[in-house]
Amino acid sequence: MKRVLITAGANGIGLVMARAFQGAGYRVWVTDVDAAMISTLPPGIRGSHVDAASEAGMATLFAEIAEAWGGLDVLCANAGIKGPTAAIEDMPLEGWHQCLGVNLDGAMLAAKFAARLMKPAKSGVMIFTSSTSGLYGTPYRAPYVAAKWGVIGLMKTVAMELGPFGIRANAICPGSVNGPRIDRVIEAEAAAKGMTPDAVRQGYAAGTALKRLTDPEDVAGMALFLASDAARMISGQALAVDGMTYNVDP
Repeated sequence: MKRVLITAGANGIGLVMARAFQGAGYRVWVTDVDAAMISTLPPGIRGSHVDAASEAGMATLFAEIAEAWGGLDVLCANAGIKGPTAAIEDMPLEGWHQCLGVNLDGAMLAAKFAARLMKPAKSGVMIFTSSTSGLYGTPYRAPYVAAKWGVIGLMKTVAMELGPFGIRANAICPGSVNGPRIDRVIEAEAAAKGMTPDAVRQGYAAGTALKRLTDPEDVAGMALFLASDAARMISGQALAVDGMTYNVDP
């Protein structure tokens, strides 16, 4: 039975991923910074209260995985926060650092410790959650955009380094994904732009070829595919799951 770790897997996209991998027969371990959410995980999914941006916390987690499982087949480096929404001249440095810490440092730490388990086995898959913001940019979201562009660069470097060891790495770039998180993003952007939340949401949908927002299940489906043998020759790629975004400033 294959083993998968999903950071920030106790709610949102991460939880949908966890359920999808469990349904596909994987042993699933998730982390989350919200201890209360860990306590509500579905039966059979193991959880740890860990801050993805804490090196000590991640080191302890991977030591526990090595002891309990003896290795790891798939990493989903999914932890992320939206960061502050503001014009660049008003961007708070503290919010910038926090956003890059969780989104980019967290991805690096997950890859760092996963590589130590995967390299001896000469196999493994790393899946990073980036964003279409990491492909195109998004006004008023400079910290998030910078972090998600960085995740793609990190992924490509990891794919090059670890490919000779039979390890693949790819990034999923979701568009606007239905759920509480995008609701908060839309509310913040509406306030920054002097618009209504409904107008911002409609603009997001109108800016895609399919005229709708992405569902978490769409992202989970891509993760399962990338983890499978059907994707054995796919590595170093940033794959959008967004209904084809072509207007990023609604």
